[in-house]
Amino acid sequence: MISSILATVTAILVIVGDRLTKSFILSHYTLAESHDIIPGLIDFTFVNNSGGAWGMLSGHIWILLSFTIVAMMVCVAMLLKYGFQNKLMFWSMMLILSGGIGNMIDRIIYKGQVVDFIHFTFFPTFPVFNVADCAIVIGGGLLILCFIISAINDKQKSKHYSPTMHENTNDNG
Repeated sequence: MISSILATVTAILVIVGDRLTKSFILSHYTLAESHDIIPGLIDFTFVNNSGGAWGMLSGHIWILLSFTIVAMMVCVAMLLKYGFQNKLMFWSMMLILSGGIGNMIDRIIYKGQVVDFIHFTFFPTFPVFNVADCAIVIGGGLLILCFIISAINDKQKSKHYSPTMHENTNDNG
């Protein structure tokens, strides 16, 4: 129960933090303006992204919004089916949902654009991203971990159960 409450509070904080950081960038930076945050590691560079991850489907707002809505519906369905039984799944879904909400708010308010600003200066070709993107990636990583743990558990259960061990044997010899 406490884990679910913490995950829910975290999701709310992700949405609020995403909105606040984007508002800060919009009010203090001009488009393409950049400032070092941690020199040689991270800078804030204000860009508008009209695409999805790595700029894919740039300019196709309806496809991106539709994909986001479908992904969020899948997350809600998974939450309803598995989430409350599995803490890791619950955390994963809450992070993915909160990140999706953060970026969807941008797409609606800014006519298909998402405000991105976090940039790894040590990896200059890596795309600029935002707080919502971080939540989505972390949530996706937790979801993969959840599936790996589930697969390992299923494999261990199948090793411990052998149909030949449970068959009646007839010693007539």
